[in-house]
Formats: sequence, structure tokens, C-alpha cells
Amino acid sequence: MVFKPRQPVEVQDQPVQHLTVKADSAGRVLVEVLDHVVPREADRPVALHEPEIGELEERHVLDCLRSGWVSSVGSFVGNFESALCDITGASFAIATASGTAALHLALHSAGVRPGDEVIIPALTFVATANAVSHCGATPHFVDSDEMTLGLDPVVLNDRLSRVAVSDGNVVINRETGRKISAVVPMHTFGLVSQITQLMEIADSFGIPVIEDAAEAVGSTIGDRHCGRFGKAGMLSFNGNKIITTGNGGAILTDDEELSALARHLSTTAKVKHPWRFDHDRVGWNYRLPNLNAALGCAQLARLPEFLTRKRALHDSYKAEIGRDTRFELVEEVNGSRSNYWLNAVRVKDNTDEQRESMLELLHASGYLCRPAWTLMHRLPMYETAPRGDLHTAELLERELICLPSGPRLSP
Repeated sequence: MVFKPRQPVEVQDQPVQHLTVKADSAGRVLVEVLDHVVPREADRPVALHEPEIGELEERHVLDCLRSGWVSSVGSFVGNFESALCDITGASFAIATASGTAALHLALHSAGVRPGDEVIIPALTFVATANAVSHCGATPHFVDSDEMTLGLDPVVLNDRLSRVAVSDGNVVINRETGRKISAVVPMHTFGLVSQITQLMEIADSFGIPVIEDAAEAVGSTIGDRHCGRFGKAGMLSFNGNKIITTGNGGAILTDDEELSALARHLSTTAKVKHPWRFDHDRVGWNYRLPNLNAALGCAQLARLPEFLTRKRALHDSYKAEIGRDTRFELVEEVNGSRSNYWLNAVRVKDNTDEQRESMLELLHASGYLCRPAWTLMHRLPMYETAPRGDLHTAELLERELICLPSGPRLSP
């Protein structure tokens, strides 16, 4: 696989224009210099994923500014939620200030309480685990599937069969004595997890599912959008997502009662009244501001364009990376359709040291690639959390490297 540096790179004090990554006879990943000519004017580095902002976004934001309604009240918030329902098919959408806020609020509204446990993948962004902690609950880590990178349904079923016991309408972890109050599948990099199988397993144990679809706006299985399978799901619109509101998120649900509760709690649980400030429970200031929603409305209108361009970029990566058997591009499976938020390669038989060396080279060359996340059970605040065997997640942690994937990149 050949990389052309976007900015000067020096190898043994010589400027380099082309580098190739290959393997030696022992399977170790090596870097080979192809030539020693490089223009001295450095291009801007290629970001992992940056937003595509154009005239439509500027007009929407300017309209919002001129209206004077820039906080959590204004027409753009409602329009954004309606557009989300139209795109995803959800009955209700509640726009929030961040994806983490959306997941926290969804878990709380679904009944997760202090002292509970919530099953999540070890291979995920830290916000998944943090949202559980914000509920006062404990994350319980389960291994991932090698193809989808999401929760492995076989492993989930085995883990629950080992530790879960039913106490009336409550499922208890026999090893910790805590209630298992939710399962949170996460759709990694926009790939669709084996969500139908995960739903069947969770249902068989009587545990509700809350989907972490933060990275999966536009990802579907059949005609059903990610975030639409469980009791609720959530999306993220951070600046590095396929569409952005600057920062923001949303809860998707078909449950009218959960929707009403989540919406109420997102606005500090204020009782509706023309002038009084009465609040009937502890809530959060989690509502998405109108100014952010204005940007989001324009971005949602461009989602089909972004999906088309990102698929073309994925196809280009596939054609190039497919020439080298040492690298395997991660792809959609099981009839699903990924938004390909991040393209990722698996570097076979990689070690932690080789991964870091490759990333150092790529960053020096102007390609801001990244690894997968540090696994949750390795983080100091979660190292004592309950978990099963995580050998597949640990393999993926070593092998995965994410490639620049923004919609503005040309194939």
C-alpha cells in the first residue's frame, strides 16, 4: 500500500515523496522508501473526518441569527426533529446538546438507575461507558464480532446464560447481585451490528435494548435505520460525524411515554407555563440550541449527497487496498448498508508497537489516521468493571487503523 506524503517527511535526514508499507517474510510490517524527491511546500494534512459546510448551511445559520432565537427555543429545533423522523422512520426524535447527553437521557428514561449494570461492548468510544456511569450504573463489557465490530450475539447469549438470573421482572447478575437493566449495542464506524440477533437475545432475557447509533446516521439494515430496533436509540452530530450540528445528538424512539419523559427531562423538567418556573423532578439542560439545529437542518438536506460521496471513497479504498493481502478493508455485511462514516483497515497480525509506528509515519506524512479506541476495560475508571472474555476486541484493538473518510475527499 503506497502513501504519498502531504507534507515533507524525512527518513535518515532525506526528504521522501513516496512510501510503501509491506510485510517481510516473518510477517512484520515494514516501511520502504521509494524515492527521495518531495516538494518543499507542505499541503494541509488530510483530516480523519471534517465537516462539509457550504452556502446552504450559511443561509440557515444566518436566518437563525436574524430571528434572535438562538437558544433552546426556536423553529429550527422542531424542524430538525421532524426531518430526523422523516429520514429514520422514528415516531419521535428528541434533539439534545450532545450524543452523550442523548444516550444518558435515553438510558435514564428507559429505567436505568444507580446500582444497575448495563451491558456494552468493550470496543467503543468512552461516551458509551460514561453515559452508563452518569446514570450511577456500572458498565459490563462483552466481546465484539470480528465482521461487524459490534457486540457479538453468540458471546452475549453465552455471557447472559452464565451470569443472568430472573427475579420476577428483574434480571440480576448472579456474580455481582446487580440488576442488568439494559443492553447497548453500538454500530461501530457506521457499520451495522448484528442488531436483529442481539434484539432476540436481549428479549429472551427480558432486558431492554438502547442502541448507540452515534456513528450510524444513514446506516440501515433492509429499510430500517439504525437506532430504530430497540426501546430507544441515539445519534450523534458532533463535528466529526457524517452530518454535524457543531455538537449535538438525538434520541429516536417509537415509545410515546419514553419520548415525553425524555423531552421533559431535557428541558430541566420545567412544567409548561407562560411565566412560572416550576419543575417537577430533577432534569437536565440537554436541549439542542436552535442555532445548532439550523446547521443540522441544512446538513440533513445534504445527507444523500454525503452518503453517495462516502461510498465512492470506500470503493476507491477497496480497489487500492485489495491489492495487498496484508491489509483488509472493513466492509458492511449481512445485507446491511453502512454510511461508511470511517473507513478502517485491519493490519493482519499487527502488534501494538507496529500499529504505533505506522500511525507515526502516517501522521508525519500528513494523513491523520487513528487507531480504534483504547478498550474500555483498560481505562482506569473501568478496570474493575465486570466483563467476559474480550479476546476478539483485543485483537481488533491491535489491528484496526481508521483512514481519512470525510465527504469532501475525492476518490
